[in-house]
Amino acid sequence: MTQREVDLVVIGTGPGGEALATGAAKAGLEVVAVDKHLVGGECPYYGCIPTKMMVRGADVVAEVRRAAEVAGEATITPAWDVVHRRIDEQATTHWDDTIAVDRLRDAGATVHHGVGRLAGPRQVTVEGADGETTTYTARRGVVVNPGTRPAVPPVEGLADTPYWTNRDAVQLAELPGSLVVVGGGPIGCEMAQVFARFGVRVTVVQHGPRLVPANEPEAAALLAEVFAHEGIRVLTDVELQRASYAEGAFTLGLDTGEELVVDKVLVAAGRTPNLDDLGLETVGLDPHARTLETDERLRVQGGPQEWLWAIGDVTGKGAFTHVSMYQSAVALRDVLGEDGAPASYHAVPHATFTDPEIGGVGMSEQQARDAGLTVRTGITKLEQSSRGFTHGPGGHGLIKVVEDADRGVLVGATAMGPAGGEILGFLAVAVHAEVPVDTLRTMIYAYPTFHRAIESALADLS
Repeated sequence: MTQREVDLVVIGTGPGGEALATGAAKAGLEVVAVDKHLVGGECPYYGCIPTKMMVRGADVVAEVRRAAEVAGEATITPAWDVVHRRIDEQATTHWDDTIAVDRLRDAGATVHHGVGRLAGPRQVTVEGADGETTTYTARRGVVVNPGTRPAVPPVEGLADTPYWTNRDAVQLAELPGSLVVVGGGPIGCEMAQVFARFGVRVTVVQHGPRLVPANEPEAAALLAEVFAHEGIRVLTDVELQRASYAEGAFTLGLDTGEELVVDKVLVAAGRTPNLDDLGLETVGLDPHARTLETDERLRVQGGPQEWLWAIGDVTGKGAFTHVSMYQSAVALRDVLGEDGAPASYHAVPHATFTDPEIGGVGMSEQQARDAGLTVRTGITKLEQSSRGFTHGPGGHGLIKVVEDADRGVLVGATAMGPAGGEILGFLAVAVHAEVPVDTLRTMIYAYPTFHRAIESALADLS
């Protein structure tokens, strides 16, 4: 066993961990970065980037099929190998992180592919792939960014089947004839629509009452309508009770008594935090916790606050790359002893890249009511706007705003439609900066744009 003393150890090099390690190394700290898989984390290899290439391909297929209604006859023969090749060659470089590793090393960091665990105050053991173990003492401290892994529901027999997770789905070279997606959250819905548009018979099994439950119910209802129109079967308020696999087919038993027989099963039923093998017990923290509580500088609470920071999914502030990147900047300033704005989460944006795209920011209506606010809401259908009307097929969507009526500011909003996540930018600024609704009403909204529908939603508040 080798022992070394360094300034900072970063366990987990997802986007936030990689950015923080890079910034600390460039600032002159002696930094060690550890990841047991690929430097860059889930997002560039199995999440945000490859899945958006999948979405882009599926959206092109859908647009060509809409052409007859707006521009004339057009045909397309969907070819998944085109999507697979883009992901393999352009997005992931064959799932090789050499470029990311070199980028970190060029910044001055030491990079390990291995398992990093806390081993006591300021202590981290790194077990490399070759079996060698190094113990680091971190003078400045340790940043943990362990991320999450796909959660597998405790369904009888499921663990014994060759089910897929998102990691398998983005690597597919060939598509199955039929697929059940277990889970109707953002990952499940995006992939369900992608595969359906490429000819797969898709069924979504959702244990809750609606799709995309973190979004407004109006958005969920519209997405369900779109899925039905596209031939995607959606089963809500249904529990998967048992699963088996034989002779190349899955048999799934539902609590309704129905059995589904399909070629493949994609489990998209949430995520499990990678906290159980982090050595939290060695520093007085609960290894069974689902999140680590942090303060406004991302220092871990309930334990060794002066030397341990946490960023990313395990902080419970939103399992989004942009939250991890935001937190990495806040934590890096604290690591370096620099002043700066504390972390604030009142205007966290998020987007689900279905078609129509769903962008949301801040509180939902229900969250605002649960917080005890005096709530007013305004809503308008996107297709009733001039741009939605002229757009034609695929132009459906909605704008919903949630106001704290006592203060006269928006505390949440949803933008659903073509480029809903881009329309959201306007609303995110309004929520983040707490721009008075009266001020928003005095603006000039360009005509005819999708974002002009925000004016109609604001008018609906009164």
